[in-house]
Amino acid sequence: MDYNGIDTLRPNLFKEQFPYSEIPKIKFNNIQLPMEVSEDIWITDTTFRDGQQSMSSMTVEQMIRIYDYLHELDNGSGIIRQTEFFLYSDKDRKAVKECMGRGYEFPQITSWIRANKEDFKLVKEMGIKETGILMSCSDYHIFHKLNMTRREAMKSYLYIAQSALEEGIIPRCHFEDITRADFFGFVVPLAKNLMELSKRYKIPVKIRACDTLGVGIPYVGVELPRSVPSIIHGLKYYCDIPSKSIEWHGHNDFCNVVANSTTSWLYGGSSVNTTLFGIGERTGNCPLEAMIFEYAQIKGNTKDMNLKVISHIQDYFERELDYIVPARTPFVGSEFNITRAGIHADGMLKDKEIYNSFDTEEILGSPPVVAVNSYSGLAGIAAWINGYFKLKDANRIKKNDQRLLPIKKWIDEAYANGRTSNIVNDELKNLTFKYIPNILHDEETKAI
Repeated sequence: MDYNGIDTLRPNLFKEQFPYSEIPKIKFNNIQLPMEVSEDIWITDTTFRDGQQSMSSMTVEQMIRIYDYLHELDNGSGIIRQTEFFLYSDKDRKAVKECMGRGYEFPQITSWIRANKEDFKLVKEMGIKETGILMSCSDYHIFHKLNMTRREAMKSYLYIAQSALEEGIIPRCHFEDITRADFFGFVVPLAKNLMELSKRYKIPVKIRACDTLGVGIPYVGVELPRSVPSIIHGLKYYCDIPSKSIEWHGHNDFCNVVANSTTSWLYGGSSVNTTLFGIGERTGNCPLEAMIFEYAQIKGNTKDMNLKVISHIQDYFERELDYIVPARTPFVGSEFNITRAGIHADGMLKDKEIYNSFDTEEILGSPPVVAVNSYSGLAGIAAWINGYFKLKDANRIKKNDQRLLPIKKWIDEAYANGRTSNIVNDELKNLTFKYIPNILHDEETKAI
């Protein structure tokens, strides 16, 4: 080892930031770091590994279908670059073989294994080029979980990485709990040693910075170990790790998972690890679909991705896996672009762009919808009719159309008599046909 860590008899648990008897603290140093977005940034997926641990186990057929969906969503863009699998069971290995047999360029299949040479041989036999290896780096893990000293942990991790390199496999080193680790005392020396091994074997070594408990902070001016900008900047400039070898893996315990993941891109990391719909342990991982939209905003495009596939994946999760995506989840929830407030419905009636930040119908296949309730008013009813019957231009119903009055009267009476639920589509459709019987006479309009 050319770089030895700062060994210590007592663990550094950063109790001034993590007192345990209280909510974690944010300490500021006001150090400003420059943003540096890599020319090439991308998303990786861990739905089949980290994500699947939080829900019912998937069948081989389900894993294959979801892998197909990921490929269809990526659509040759390379934005969803990789997805990782376990190799523990016959089921996992069968799914991997079937998925590899598809011959897709994206997403590339990687693995996550136990840290022993026999598992490395299995990876090589299956033709997998990269595997994840756990390298816990906080003293919480080193001292209290592994019962090692830092020196012992360093030696163990480097031996594991070297074993992978000897098999010609790219090691993706999972720096677990990096947001509670001694960055200069352990993380930097470990990363430098790994980069030396990479040079010696002429094989890339990747670092996955894992915010295991979601305590990372996205904004600058925050002290290590919680500062995401400092972690990514430090890996790049203190450890000489190229951007393409830096990956961020976050959890959402403090509601910062998307912000932290985006921050890792902004400060020099190329890769962000995600799961579909953010499934994962405790509060979950970073949602893959959210990072597609972060990518789009940073880069100004999504290349050739087919974002309409997202709704098909949601349907599949709910139908086949009994996993219900919360209705108000951005971009994918069933109600993410449903308007209920009458004043908002009035704006939608005048111009969809007033309350819709992008064309959700064209991009996601999900048109903005107005839910009709006691607060919707005439504008809400008109907006629902226009949306449901896909009325265009001159055929659109305006809120001052007198034919809406009996429909509103019926709705008002329903709520006056104690109703509390929204008026459902079938009710509204029947009311429309009753009071606007010629709604479908124009051949350019048709019901859904």
